[in-house]
Amino acid sequence: MVSIITERAEMPLSEARIDADEFARLRRENLARWPTGAEVDLDEAAEYHRNLPQHKQLGWVMRRAVAEGRCLVQPRGGFGTFELQLELMTTLDREGLADIVPTTTDSYTRNERWEQAAKGIEESKKAGRSMLNGMPLVNYGPKVARQLNQAIDKPSIVLSGTSMPKLTSEIGIAGGYSGYLGSGIAYTVSYTKEVPIEVGIRNYQYLDRLASEYMAKGVELHRRQPGFLTGTNIPPSIAIITCVLDALMAAAQGVRNYGLEMGQTMHLIQDAAAIACCRELCQEYLAKRGYTDVFTPITSLHWMGAWPQDEASCQTMVAYGGTLAAIGGAASVTTKSVHEAFGIPTPAANAEGLRTTRMAVYLARHIRLDGLPEMEREKDLIRREVRAVIDKVLEMGDGDVVVGSVRAFAAGVLDIPWSPNRYVKSNILPARDVDGYLRILSPGAMPFPKDVLEVHEESLRRRAEAEGRAYDMDLAVDSVYEMSEPLRKLLPDQFTRLAAE
Repeated sequence: MVSIITERAEMPLSEARIDADEFARLRRENLARWPTGAEVDLDEAAEYHRNLPQHKQLGWVMRRAVAEGRCLVQPRGGFGTFELQLELMTTLDREGLADIVPTTTDSYTRNERWEQAAKGIEESKKAGRSMLNGMPLVNYGPKVARQLNQAIDKPSIVLSGTSMPKLTSEIGIAGGYSGYLGSGIAYTVSYTKEVPIEVGIRNYQYLDRLASEYMAKGVELHRRQPGFLTGTNIPPSIAIITCVLDALMAAAQGVRNYGLEMGQTMHLIQDAAAIACCRELCQEYLAKRGYTDVFTPITSLHWMGAWPQDEASCQTMVAYGGTLAAIGGAASVTTKSVHEAFGIPTPAANAEGLRTTRMAVYLARHIRLDGLPEMEREKDLIRREVRAVIDKVLEMGDGDVVVGSVRAFAAGVLDIPWSPNRYVKSNILPARDVDGYLRILSPGAMPFPKDVLEVHEESLRRRAEAEGRAYDMDLAVDSVYEMSEPLRKLLPDQFTRLAAE
């Protein structure tokens, strides 16, 4: 693993499309790293995808959803053996009514520790339950993956959670998955400590170049960017900045069907504004670079932070998440369940979360907030924040988005709250303001306009004043844990307390 990281880090840093000969060499080396790589034949896999019915091709399904104004529902989920994963996927398809069926990979697979994943498979079989937190897709290989996909009647997507997707993507796509989640910035800064930003970017350039190879053979795969980052409070502008940069990198490799994910802030107006701005600003910057034919649907994610341990509270958050996605005009929503605070949900609980979300989407499907003054003000704020940073990143790279991104992270011009990655400054701190919006308490070195930061500070100071507390870092810390707090703390029974006094 170390040799691969070193090799990729030493290659010239550029957004330029990987040329054919170089990519062929990289593929040979990549596929030779585990025995199941020998099962991958790109021409045969492309023919397999071309023969899939349209309703099992995620690229087509996402385009259809946007054209029809629908919000699709998709869960997460992965187990450690073929049998358990098969049960999960069929349950999500038939009982959960999922529009998109996932396979989440396990932590060993995400870190390319396939020998340990093999042991996890055997231990899972002995225990009669999953001892892994996902599906070891590389160990099983594309032939087994096709058996999973043939058992469902929906398109499928690999949820990899890794900065190292090269072999997993080859196996998954050859195995019939028509979607793959992940990007060079978002996953590297979210899930790794020691992987340099440029290495994560290069690894995803490989995947995006692979997707363009399939496109050349008549297969439009759906690539998707995971904008949720560190799973804490992420202000919309931070998420959108990463979406724009990752989308530009993917487009440079030839991707033309690229979904964008936005983690929910749990504020109806802010989430609706974020979805609209993400779509608008990504298209704006793609067009500026000459990419006028990139399809960028938006997926809204159920709350990515800490969840409460009360099932009734969780059920409300699941339903509210569907409402936020539908009203915001998202093309899909990725769901959670009432088991979120306790670990991996059972197939039945996962399916229930899907149905709850689907009903919420149905009830809110005709509601939009466009033109609402408060929403328009929020959109204007987000646009100004995003453009200031993206323009500076491109300037720092002399027009090259990859070079600019790496330099900007090193300087703190690009920053992510609470990132574990040692190449990220993590000096920016968000907190909720007096009205429940996520605001920026400390911008670090990010070049937001002064008058924009004044808006953030004023609303956060009003919260501190209203709560009789100091205007300091505790505002940010308390905001991280807010949604997981007991109801009695979030909304105390004031009248009962007064009567007791």
